[in-house]
Amino acid sequence: MSEPVPRVLIVEDEAEIRRFVSQSLAREGFEVHQAETLERGLIEAGTRRPDMVVLDLGLPDGDGVALIRELRGWSDVPVLVLSARTGETDKIEALDAGADDYLVKPFSTGELLARVRAHLRRRATPAAAGANAVGSAIEFGEVRIDLGRRTVERSGEALHITPIEYRLLTHLAAHPHCVLTHRQLLRSVWGPSHADDTHYLRVYMAQLRKKLEADPAQPRHLLTETGIGYRFVP
Repeated sequence: MSEPVPRVLIVEDEAEIRRFVSQSLAREGFEVHQAETLERGLIEAGTRRPDMVVLDLGLPDGDGVALIRELRGWSDVPVLVLSARTGETDKIEALDAGADDYLVKPFSTGELLARVRAHLRRRATPAAAGANAVGSAIEFGEVRIDLGRRTVERSGEALHITPIEYRLLTHLAAHPHCVLTHRQLLRSVWGPSHADDTHYLRVYMAQLRKKLEADPAQPRHLLTETGIGYRFVP
């Protein structure tokens, strides 16, 4: 029995960009559906049940962030924002609303497709998409996280990982390739009352990099999205 073809919904009001993205995804083998407005995008998302949504923020009948917030009320489908808005505030607002990724226009076809594939892999194996998941373990580089025993090893050697470091690491690893904002991470790891304590993240991310990265100054797995948050790359 053949694997189902992933469905991607494009919500974009500019016909040229919509056609370009649609053709690029179709050539990759995806089933593509399109919408030009916020209202139509929500209808298509509800009826088509896509595996991925590619979304422009500047829609004629409302802001794409509103679509994300409404969508998150009933769906966890990955949302990749395509936008000409380059400000940190715009990116943070979209990601905090529930977007999984943010790509600034103009963008390359290769990067668009790579990000779509990464999020679809994560959706297929939500525990550790993109990482090598073995039973209840997550492996990346020389690191192995044993989710059952709550231990972390590097090159076979056990590491001393504090409970906060473990929660931060596993939360990042559960969302590979996704940009997680400071606020999202602080709420998930420390709780709602610490949503603005960004200095906590800087300290603990520095500690994790020292323990897990071959070169903490040039990390390969625990990446900083300047002014926004962090991204885990297996």
